[in-house]
Amino acid sequence: MRNQGMNMIVIFGIKEKLNPIKSKLSDVIHSSMQSVLGMPEDKRAHRFIPMDKEDFYYPGGRSDAYTVIEINMMSGRKVETQKNLIKSLFKDIERQLSIAPVDIEIIIKEQAPHQWGFRGMTGDEANDLKYKIKV
Repeated sequence: MRNQGMNMIVIFGIKEKLNPIKSKLSDVIHSSMQSVLGMPEDKRAHRFIPMDKEDFYYPGGRSDAYTVIEINMMSGRKVETQKNLIKSLFKDIERQLSIAPVDIEIIIKEQAPHQWGFRGMTGDEANDLKYKIKV
């Protein structure tokens, strides 16, 4: 079994709500990624997309704190591991940032390792990653 498991996380929200919490939210997300997936401290790849309210439509019953967390990862994590990650994010975001789970949407998108490109190679060619994907 090869060690593989790149992640790219994109976070969308209304800029007035998202900008003041970006750093703390990044810390909370990465902490969950470390505890559930075993990601190393230095493997944080987060992209924040602060949006104008008029450009961010969201479901009824949500507040302006509504935030979408899109987790792109190489395929291979077990269903239970992915569910644990989602539940950990809901719990930790609510506890540390006081954003209710109803205002958080989490999407995990899996791609095959050959669909990732980094450091001049594809993900299936990398054999020096310091963390595991089959968790």
